[in-house]
Amino acid sequence: MAVLRLLSMQPKMMSVIMMVMMGLVVLVAAGDTNRVYSPCIDTKVKRSDGFTFGIAFASRENFLYNHTVQLSPCDSRLSLTTYNSQIALFRPKVDEISLLTINSSSFSPDNNTGLMVAFAGRKYAARSPIAFVANSTYTVTSFTLVLEFEKGRLQNLYWKRDGCAKCPGNSNYVCLNNQDCAIKTSDCKNHGGSVDCSIGIQLAFSGTDKHLSVFNSWYEVENLRQYSLYGLYSNLRDSLTSQYNKFF
Repeated sequence: MAVLRLLSMQPKMMSVIMMVMMGLVVLVAAGDTNRVYSPCIDTKVKRSDGFTFGIAFASRENFLYNHTVQLSPCDSRLSLTTYNSQIALFRPKVDEISLLTINSSSFSPDNNTGLMVAFAGRKYAARSPIAFVANSTYTVTSFTLVLEFEKGRLQNLYWKRDGCAKCPGNSNYVCLNNQDCAIKTSDCKNHGGSVDCSIGIQLAFSGTDKHLSVFNSWYEVENLRQYSLYGLYSNLRDSLTSQYNKFF
């Protein structure tokens, strides 16, 4: 039976990343043996450990070195701190299905040039392909991210698309590039519309931990993809978001 967990984060400027990481320390749960809290430090994990990774929001050129090679946001050669870039940090429990939410009440991805990259590690740096989130015309609100491990070491992060399976029958959405359902940005609450366009990311794990135990959560997500975890947990997300906003 899949265990579902909801984690909500407000993106911060790259310059305050250390403050956010310090806050993660208090979230350590019983059974978590991973004492690495920075997304830019290598680590090995076992099932039920916490694992910290980041999602950076920036323009395409900010993710490329010499305009050609995509590097991890942990790589100082990108100099993301000098641009209008923001980052959200998460520490999900390894091999649990998590729903990550990014509150849009004071964050508009189209204002941060609309692209995102998930990342973790330094010597063994891993980063996802660049994913479109929003521009002045369209906003994508639902994603699935898989973290792939080998012997407890993160090897890859990749986005899984459903080929616009949820678009038909929903007049609010359009299909972009035959892979993402998107809503008109003008319909979002942070642009004067009525739709909550907070980003929701279904997170799962694949591969093996440092004890060679096989992760099962991606298999379980595949079985659950006919349902919308984002919709299922929208009320809980709204509750957490309202509580979070009281502190920031």
